[in-house]
Amino acid sequence: MFNVYIRIAMKNIWITGGSRGIGLETVKAFLADHFTVVVLTRNCNALAGLQEQYPKTLICKSIDLINIRKDDLPKLQVDALINNAGALVNKSFESITSEDLHRVYRTNVFGPIHLIQMLMPQFSKGIHVVNISSIGGVTGSVKFAGLSAYSSSKGALSILTECLQAEYGESTNWTFNCLALGAVQTEMLEEAFPGYQAPVHPEQMAEYIKHFTLNNHKVMRGRVVEVSLSTP
Repeated sequence: MFNVYIRIAMKNIWITGGSRGIGLETVKAFLADHFTVVVLTRNCNALAGLQEQYPKTLICKSIDLINIRKDDLPKLQVDALINNAGALVNKSFESITSEDLHRVYRTNVFGPIHLIQMLMPQFSKGIHVVNISSIGGVTGSVKFAGLSAYSSSKGALSILTECLQAEYGESTNWTFNCLALGAVQTEMLEEAFPGYQAPVHPEQMAEYIKHFTLNNHKVMRGRVVEVSLSTP
């Protein structure tokens, strides 16, 4: 009965950055459970095989979060939104350029802000917005040289989550939560820590994100949750 209620309550799952790594595995996890999944990514070609397998429940839109246009977004109710897309720069602080900062912040912070603003008219009454941050974006966690732009942008996303819940928590039934992920074996991790082998794989994290998205809005709102076995 509980699972039936979940599937009725949340039909349409929107995911950004679903063409590789954690995002792709999260898309697969929701599709396997018969949800309609809207993927916003720059690379829909990476989902061609899944599109053939799930022609009725997978909708992929080629969108650059840095330059979102409302007309490009499907006119479909948003029952859950997972802001997963991310950009990383691994450089010493003194060598970070304005272009680096703009790319990281526009993808990790401004993109989610603008997307949420544009999708608000399509939000369901009980939407759960899950922002994917990093353990490096949490105050007091271990920090690493070369990741100042990335970690600070993820810190901004974490705080944004709390601000959105404060602003809409009383007037709506919308829920905003944030998952601050530790090391997961992805291409982005390899870029940040070449050669490091993480204890968690994308498939494992995807199942956690799916369960969290479908259930945790019932027990927490406006929270930043650390999900980490290692850092890295």
